[in-house]
Amino acid sequence: MAFLALLEDLASRQIRRQRIFRDHEDFFANDDDDWLMSRFRFPRAILLTLCAELGPDLERPTLRNRAIPVHLQVLTTLGFLATGCFQRELADRSGISQPSLSSMMSGVLSGIIKLTGRYIRFPYTLTIDCTHVAIRAPSQNEAAFINRKQIHSINVQVICDATMTLTNVVARWPGSTHDSFILRNSSVGTRLENGAVRDGWLLGDSGYPLKRWLLTPFPNPQSTEERRYNDVHTLTRSVVERTIGLLKGRWRCLDASGGRLLYNPEKVCRIVRACAVLHNMAQQNGLPLIMTDQQFEDGCDL
Repeated sequence: MAFLALLEDLASRQIRRQRIFRDHEDFFANDDDDWLMSRFRFPRAILLTLCAELGPDLERPTLRNRAIPVHLQVLTTLGFLATGCFQRELADRSGISQPSLSSMMSGVLSGIIKLTGRYIRFPYTLTIDCTHVAIRAPSQNEAAFINRKQIHSINVQVICDATMTLTNVVARWPGSTHDSFILRNSSVGTRLENGAVRDGWLLGDSGYPLKRWLLTPFPNPQSTEERRYNDVHTLTRSVVERTIGLLKGRWRCLDASGGRLLYNPEKVCRIVRACAVLHNMAQQNGLPLIMTDQQFEDGCDL
């Protein structure tokens, strides 16, 4: 009897798995782009293009009858990035085992990161800031990841232009690292310091040092001109704060409201880099941020 019960359980799991595969396949038959964007942040046409671009890296030969389709790999990963759902909950909803889900998402993230050179490029006059992405306490070098708010995090450098398009993202430093240190040790900082980029400026807040290529506000403005400069500087630089807000709003796994990312620092950095590429894809296609009411409430709706 126990053996028959086991067979019935396995059969029901296979039926459920096949049903969910069909459900996700139906996503592409849905003509409601707002619905797709609320869950995956892209309309049908761009989702299909992204699947085609990532397909060569994600299609793997298998001896099993049911390999995970490329579009299901991509949609599930985008669903996680957009909502910040825990992998266990995603596994329950998608019918994919948690180990398979983890491996699958790593493959999709790697494929997206390969597109960095196409979507993230460094031009001229830009604004810079850093933002923290909360993580669980790492097993090694824990103290280095505690930021000034006493939260474990990755400190991410973000540079953007006036259109809220990311032109540089550095995601590899622990939360205690100072913003100016990250810039000084980044490829962008090195290029600017060496004069490799001409006629270009960065606008940074008072946490950065004043340089010929890095404009910061006057700490104690004395004249009308200095106060006017600070006002214009603040107004212009605010675009980076709005860009960070849009990045974290679009990919809520990066936002503290979705909880900490329960991965090691290396994987969190890969998630940030993938989200940066996807953010620019959305910006270049002029896509608005659309979310469901339920996502506003609990951050998870696939």
